[in-house]
Amino acid sequence: MAELRDAIAGFGVTFAAMFKKPVTEQYPENPGPTAPRYHGRHQLNRYADGLEKCIGCELCAWACPADAIYVEGADNTEAQRFSPGERFGQVYQINYLRCIGCGLCIEACPTRALTMTNEYELADDNRSDLIYGKDQLLAPLGRTMAAPPHAMVPGSTAGDYYRGNITGATPAQWEGRSNS
Repeated sequence: MAELRDAIAGFGVTFAAMFKKPVTEQYPENPGPTAPRYHGRHQLNRYADGLEKCIGCELCAWACPADAIYVEGADNTEAQRFSPGERFGQVYQINYLRCIGCGLCIEACPTRALTMTNEYELADDNRSDLIYGKDQLLAPLGRTMAAPPHAMVPGSTAGDYYRGNITGATPAQWEGRSNS
């Protein structure tokens, strides 16, 4: 008797599903939206003037349980300044063949240089193309940003950058600066 009841319950689920409207995904032609807090591809952020937020501390690499991040820090000089601090991330790589998307690297970053975007299409037919370098991870330059290396905003300190007191410059102001 119990077997017959289970069979009828199973057919009931099937029968109810027959009358539901089908959900058809038009992927990849029309990809659907992701959740606002979805953890996708990583991004290295910049300050409002274009300097990089990454200081090459390697805390993200140490926090990664999958050993997917490789960072080499280097010292900034007055002639070659990539970040407002003493150091910058000269080499930055994330191996998406290893990354598990846990976000521990994001939590470990002291300058909020590393965040995760909503981009989720991380498939390729070549393994080497899934190792993203710094050039692929850096946020694009905005209208009021200049590509590093360049000097910090005149009259500012590294503390002003970390407190968020730096705003973007107008293109006319960037023309007066040296991009050595």
